[in-house]
Amino acid sequence: MAGVRITETVLRDAHQSLIATRMKTEDMLPIVEKLDNIGYHSLEAWGGATFDSCMRFLNEDPWMRLRKIKDVAKKTPLQMLLRGQNLLGYKHYADDTVEYFVQKAIANGIDIMRIFDALNDARNLETAINACKKEGGHAQGCICYTISPVHNLEVFVKDAIQLESMGADSICIKDMAGLLVPYQAYELVKALKESVKIPIQLHAHYTSGVASMAYLKAIEAGVDAVDCAISPMSMGTSQPPTEPLAATLMGTEFDTGLDLEKLSEIADYFRPLKEKYIESGLLDVKVMGFDVNTLIYQVPGGMLSNLVSQLKQSNALDKFEEVLKEVPRVRADFGYPPLVTPSSQIVGTQAVLNVLTGERYKMVPRESKGFVKGEYGRTPAPVSDEIKSKILGSEEPIACRPAELIEPELEKIQEAVKDYIEQDEDILSYAMLPQVAEKFFKQRIEDRNKAAAPAAPAGINPEVVAAISAVVNEMGERDGREYRVGNIYKINQNQNRWSLYGMLDRFRTKI
Repeated sequence: MAGVRITETVLRDAHQSLIATRMKTEDMLPIVEKLDNIGYHSLEAWGGATFDSCMRFLNEDPWMRLRKIKDVAKKTPLQMLLRGQNLLGYKHYADDTVEYFVQKAIANGIDIMRIFDALNDARNLETAINACKKEGGHAQGCICYTISPVHNLEVFVKDAIQLESMGADSICIKDMAGLLVPYQAYELVKALKESVKIPIQLHAHYTSGVASMAYLKAIEAGVDAVDCAISPMSMGTSQPPTEPLAATLMGTEFDTGLDLEKLSEIADYFRPLKEKYIESGLLDVKVMGFDVNTLIYQVPGGMLSNLVSQLKQSNALDKFEEVLKEVPRVRADFGYPPLVTPSSQIVGTQAVLNVLTGERYKMVPRESKGFVKGEYGRTPAPVSDEIKSKILGSEEPIACRPAELIEPELEKIQEAVKDYIEQDEDILSYAMLPQVAEKFFKQRIEDRNKAAAPAAPAGINPEVVAAISAVVNEMGERDGREYRVGNIYKINQNQNRWSLYGMLDRFRTKI
């Protein structure tokens, strides 16, 4: 083979895994040009939780982030992670929303879309893959890797063949929990390479400590590309480090062609950033290690910490071992889903409730009910009639593709957000996260008004100016006339002290 390609994850999954997706765009942009010149297969820079985090925590427009990165990265394809029919939100969306989102993502700079479904239900990938192909993007279909009595080589190969037949341009083995051990990685990649003609890529997390070894065996089996993170932002719950793999393969038939000195410059940039994240508390050094219990319980690291958090809130941390034993039982009852968003949260929460209430399925959240009903898709194994009856009662499960039951929604969403729209993409931001987006839009308006307000004359309280400005602008809009805050200064330039109410009374006489 011509050499193994590397996708760099530092702009997305690395910081999503290590610092809860808190890396700001301003921290990324200074290094993008150097990243672009390395020769990576792609830069994963968008999707996943970045969309939510940008608006919710960083007061950033995720679309603007994408455009800014694309403006600098002229050579290397930009890649994103898309949750199939869930897009970047937490529910299934109508087909018109999925198609419009894909169109806008590619128009704003995405070249490769890695599209996955938590249940490996290909029906939930179909609309996104077709839309990506229509827009000229590279559609990478995913197989979520997991271990269960119903998952084996034959199943994964069948999934890959189906993805290829649907038009996927490449296939990614998505090992989100770090469960793929080296020799199984070899067998899986070998079987896939013998069964499909499109490229195979491997994505793994270092959570269990075996990912770098799994990469080596996968490379020997013929994998075309792997996901790595530059060393300061690698390992732990992130991906294997880029530089050691490039050094290991140097001079072999698998040589990545990447320059270690240039990679070292990238690492030098992120090293002080990592220290800053540690000092701020965003990066807990505990997540930089690995936990072999991941292989024992087959539970992703993030899910384990979430279980601990739920039990702490209920003052029941002593039930942790009991919950860990209940998780695989619930997973079996629910048809052995891979444990990734949203199935990991649903299974974990149900296991906690089963233990805390002392009776299995005495309390069933809406999400668990929807899961068993089929609202998230077809489970890898059928859910038993006993579990269906206990959770659904007389309700009938659905057998169709879930999105077929969702009416077109774009026009309604556009109407709901019409007062805030400044770009077409705002409609999609609101569709993904209505409450978060609306708060972001309001803050955007407030920030712009502050930036546009003229400086207060000497001795004048800026807060008074802002208050008057807001009222004046509102009055101007209401009466259909235009009034400038600067007029207030002229009226009152001879006053040593402003009175807010006096100013407003005087200004009203002008209207």
